[in-house]
Amino acid sequence: MSEQQIQKPAAQDRAVPIGVVMVGMSLVVWWPAFTLGAWGDLFFDQLLTLWAASTAALVFVLVERAPVGGKLGRALLLLVPSLWIVLSYVFNEDERNLGVLLVSVGAVLMVIVALPFTMWVLVRIVWPDFRSFTRRSTRWLILGVVGGIAIVSFVLGVTQSEWLYCEDFAISGNSEPPGCTPEPPGVEE
Repeated sequence: MSEQQIQKPAAQDRAVPIGVVMVGMSLVVWWPAFTLGAWGDLFFDQLLTLWAASTAALVFVLVERAPVGGKLGRALLLLVPSLWIVLSYVFNEDERNLGVLLVSVGAVLMVIVALPFTMWVLVRIVWPDFRSFTRRSTRWLILGVVGGIAIVSFVLGVTQSEWLYCEDFAISGNSEPPGCTPEPPGVEE
């Protein structure tokens, strides 16, 4: 057997986990991005799911054997969802003050910063040698694909009234987003 024949399956085997990471991250980001576009808000279950994953990752980061400097930065970023929950308890949404603004900013930070960072930390927990196993260009490709899916999902949410009917949301168990289009009479799917 030639050296090329031996290396080819090994290269294919290395690509499978990268595909799993890319698909998994995309599955995680599409729905929050869509709901942010369609409803202009994130649902509590999405925020609490992110909180649960971030908290588990935070505990891992705190107990892993690594230099304190790197752990501290990751731990602080993983605390963002917990900070949002604390602010939500402290400040009532009916109040019009700085606290409500902080809660809103915290929710946005959770999506923009904590979600991708938490996913990245979870990938590193599940696959510790991910960084050494993949080239920088591959990591940028994953980031580009996941980011692109998040952006397209957001745009699809914003434009949901152009391609979905209110009934599509109702039948799937979701509330109807503002501005959804009622299904015309006589339209059968």
